[in-house]
Amino acid sequence: MASFSYVARDARTGLEVLDTLEADTEEAAIESLWKRDRLVVSIEEKQSKKARAPGGRVPLKDLVLFTRQFATMFDAGMSVVGCFKGLEKQTRNKMMRHVIQDLCARIERGDSLSDALAKNPHVFDKLYLCMAAAGEKGGMLAEILSRIATYLENTARLRRKVKSAMMYPTVVTVVAIGITIFLLAKVVPVFAEIFESFKGKLPAPTVVLIGLSDIVRHWLLLILLGMGGVVYGWFHFIKTRIGREFWDTWRIRLPMFGPIAHSICLARFARTYSSLVRSGVPILSVMQTVSEACGNVVMEKAINAAAQDLQLGEGISDSLGKHPVFPDMVIRMMSVGEQTGKIDHMMERVADYLDEEVEGVLSGLTSMIEPLLVVFLGVVVGSIVICVFLPIFKLSSIITGGH
Repeated sequence: MASFSYVARDARTGLEVLDTLEADTEEAAIESLWKRDRLVVSIEEKQSKKARAPGGRVPLKDLVLFTRQFATMFDAGMSVVGCFKGLEKQTRNKMMRHVIQDLCARIERGDSLSDALAKNPHVFDKLYLCMAAAGEKGGMLAEILSRIATYLENTARLRRKVKSAMMYPTVVTVVAIGITIFLLAKVVPVFAEIFESFKGKLPAPTVVLIGLSDIVRHWLLLILLGMGGVVYGWFHFIKTRIGREFWDTWRIRLPMFGPIAHSICLARFARTYSSLVRSGVPILSVMQTVSEACGNVVMEKAINAAAQDLQLGEGISDSLGKHPVFPDMVIRMMSVGEQTGKIDHMMERVADYLDEEVEGVLSGLTSMIEPLLVVFLGVVVGSIVICVFLPIFKLSSIITGGH
């Protein structure tokens, strides 16, 4: 028995009713309400506390492993329920285990695989659902699952590359900030007390440094709270519709990092398009899913506009070629793919090329950033040290001026 929450309209009174009921399936619940003269407006299954998965998202590596193992077991001739029961025992991730239990229970109640996956949108995105539904309808579920696993593996590999490239600059920046705060809050005040006993005029850089040290010592907590508030406010802003449009418009135009962000979005577009087309998903559904998966509002708007042109009979390359966010190389490759009837293979090559380009740029950027950050750290710490020792170099003139 499953529990369903529903909104229905009473046929006798015309009033809306919000309530829950127990039934084996959603169809049985609707039939039961119909017998009670209630017209269903919306109905949704409620998960019990025992079956509900803990909050959060399943890590991508666990989803890749689940998909690859599921494809292998299903291709070997096991039933879907048998695959899920086997995967449940092998999975170490607690949340993924709850998800598999939920999928298994839904399949045993008679739901299709795509419907069961759709009940867990926090784990399986629209791309996953579209490809799984296409594979289920076309009788190629094992092959489609293998393609999904390959797509997720490529996505995970690129994500690891980006994280690895950004790790070093982030660590060095945090260390530089920490060292600077420590010197200003603990070391500079000691020298300031010594210089104060000279009762002479200190060099201007040293005066500025001591003033900055006083600000940090007295207002450090407020400064940290302010910085945290700015960071929190920025991330909250870019989650809004206006903020996301602003950030997505400018992040692909940033120097150095803009081309990388643009190439990542284009690679995601090309690989998603290739996977969906190869899986037999209808072209309009492909365009809708790709627009949501590309990860950039500017590209999303361009793809949605191209989808409207497709409905008027234009080709995909001509439709996307109207928008400058898609470079000529991508459009030409799509055009060749259209003419040869192998647009899925062509887009996969585009995605591979863009991934390799991103990896190359990231490697070069990392090699360039490392010495720059070391120089930056040296300049910051060195400037503080020079400002501290500058009065010592001029000690005789300061003491003479004081007397």
